[in-house]
Amino acid sequence: MAAKLKKGDKVVVLAGKDKGKQGEITAVMPKDNKAVVDGVNIAIRHQRQTQTTQGGRTPKAMPIDLSNLALLDKNGKATRVGFRMEGDQKVRFAKTTGDVI
Repeated sequence: MAAKLKKGDKVVVLAGKDKGKQGEITAVMPKDNKAVVDGVNIAIRHQRQTQTTQGGRTPKAMPIDLSNLALLDKNGKATRVGFRMEGDQKVRFAKTTGDVI
């Protein structure tokens, strides 16, 4: 099945502690049904100091479930994703505007 959300898509969070935040997908994990989004679902990770790196607390974006994300259309609103054939190409399109993504 084709992916509705891909790396580089602008998305908005629909549910959870970061509801309403927007960001860009940096990684998708289809087997886990999760994605990593810039600036969303941030956790503090503790890093031990080594000879080459400074230790301390570093913020890290954790994966968020794909069902809690929606694609942003050209108007900046959340939209669902549909598929259609244009010629011999299968393309994604925004359900609200009908524009090809």
